[in-house]
Amino acid sequence: MTPQQWLDHIFSSKSALHGGVVRRKVRDVERLVGRPLFREELRRRGYRAIENRGNFVIFCNRDPLRLFE
Repeated sequence: MTPQQWLDHIFSSKSALHGGVVRRKVRDVERLVGRPLFREELRRRGYRAIENRGNFVIFCNRDPLRLFE
């Protein structure tokens, strides 16, 4: 699977297509596509992600984020 195919697979999931949230392991992103390409794809789509405890949580929409502590 090419890096672009992997990214297309993530962003064509049901959750992503409906503006939801998807989660992927940081090590998988780094191994399969690399952080720079991942970051560029997020920017291109207008999405954002956070990193926590070895996971990326990807928000597949452009809504504002608020951190609750």
